[in-house]
Amino acid sequence: MRKGNNSGNYRNPCLTMHQPWASLLVYGIKHVEGRSWPSPITGRLWIHAASKVPDESTIKAMEYFYKEIYAINGVTDIKFPEHYPVSRLLGCVEVVGCLKREELAGWDMVPEGVRLEAQTDYCWLCEQPQKLLIPFEMRGYQGVYNLERKIHDAAVRGLSPVKGPLPVKFPLPDPRDMFSLKPGCIATLTPNVKAAEVDKSSSISAAIAGARAAATQFSKKDQNSPSTSWNNTHEETENARSYNLRSRTRSMPKNNASPSELTDKFNNGALRLSQEEDSSFDKSEGSSSDNQSSVADLQPPTKVCNLLLCVIAFVTFAHP
Repeated sequence: MRKGNNSGNYRNPCLTMHQPWASLLVYGIKHVEGRSWPSPITGRLWIHAASKVPDESTIKAMEYFYKEIYAINGVTDIKFPEHYPVSRLLGCVEVVGCLKREELAGWDMVPEGVRLEAQTDYCWLCEQPQKLLIPFEMRGYQGVYNLERKIHDAAVRGLSPVKGPLPVKFPLPDPRDMFSLKPGCIATLTPNVKAAEVDKSSSISAAIAGARAAATQFSKKDQNSPSTSWNNTHEETENARSYNLRSRTRSMPKNNASPSELTDKFNNGALRLSQEEDSSFDKSEGSSSDNQSSVADLQPPTKVCNLLLCVIAFVTFAHP
């Protein structure tokens, strides 16, 4: 394993991805993780599958895509995952570098099929896949985040190396610098680099179009870009909080009370709701300081939430 260069101060970096892309990466079938932003780390990257269950059509489109691009290099025996679990930590890969799309597409030192994986602005180059014999159930977060220490310590003991259909070793532009695979490096070595013209049959073209359509369709359903692969945890959490708030409001008693009684009820109700809200924050997962981009970090400040709850409580009691 290469010693990582984690500019974001990541100790055990993890990335949440949608299925089937997450499993395809951990199984060594997918060599490139496409993003709209360059990789902030090199070294081991843990892969977590988001909570959204993939459509069967999406799985078939991506499997067909990889069958076709592997066939270019004479590989026809591909063992795809039997299952695509969600909300699970699946394993890890080694991120050895990151290139721009046009650099990877025109890099003749890697197999032609790998070049066809260059479909996004930035391509994270992945090697040495390992999968967990028993995937861990956990929630994910946005972007690259630190895996909780207790989960990491348990996960490292359950890893098993994976031999993909066509293991790829990305050559370093500068063998003396293990971090030399970075955006712009190939263009610097070959200023006139252009995307290599791979002989695309009709089936290859159809496979690429299908893969793009699957990603686009998936992103529309999830209201996210396929290049960012955010999960739905934040949206789901907000919806749950909104539902609980409406439920609490509807369950409040309606009566005709004097102004003084309304004031007492308002104060007591607001205090009770405030305490419940604080308790829900304390019990929420991902509050560990190890997670830099947790969903809890994205919630509104507690004081603001309490103020809103107070206003709702007042309106409810004042207008039965």
